[in-house]
Amino acid sequence: MDTRLHVVCPACNTTNRITPTADGQQLHCGSCNQPLFGLPPKSLDAAAFQAQISKSQVPLVVDFWAPWSGPCRAMAPAFEQVSKLLGPRARFVKVNTEEQTALASRYAIQSIPTMVVFSGGREIARRSGALPAGDLQRWVQSVV
Repeated sequence: MDTRLHVVCPACNTTNRITPTADGQQLHCGSCNQPLFGLPPKSLDAAAFQAQISKSQVPLVVDFWAPWSGPCRAMAPAFEQVSKLLGPRARFVKVNTEEQTALASRYAIQSIPTMVVFSGGREIARRSGALPAGDLQRWVQSVV
């Protein structure tokens, strides 16, 4: 029985198979050789978002944000800090609601920042408002 997980590369969107016990900091994409985990959260377009949500078996934590939002800018360092602590347990990404209006509409994003956790292609949790790193970490750990 194959116990490996599918993980989509944040750089090239290629699906990789990893062992669940592997140290995510040491894993690299088989196609582009970029690290699969340990990088700052990447801002996704619609195609990359679809690849992550539909092909990856690692939970996806999405920060729906906008560059003009003070709370979004204030929370960005905490989001990056938690992504480093919890990868490879979850993939952390960002969606700029100004550039990806269709995604923001599809997921009914009405306030920013809004964090949404997806697993198996489905939304499993949502939280709006800026959070400090400790609160964000506890919330993510409670749902993944």
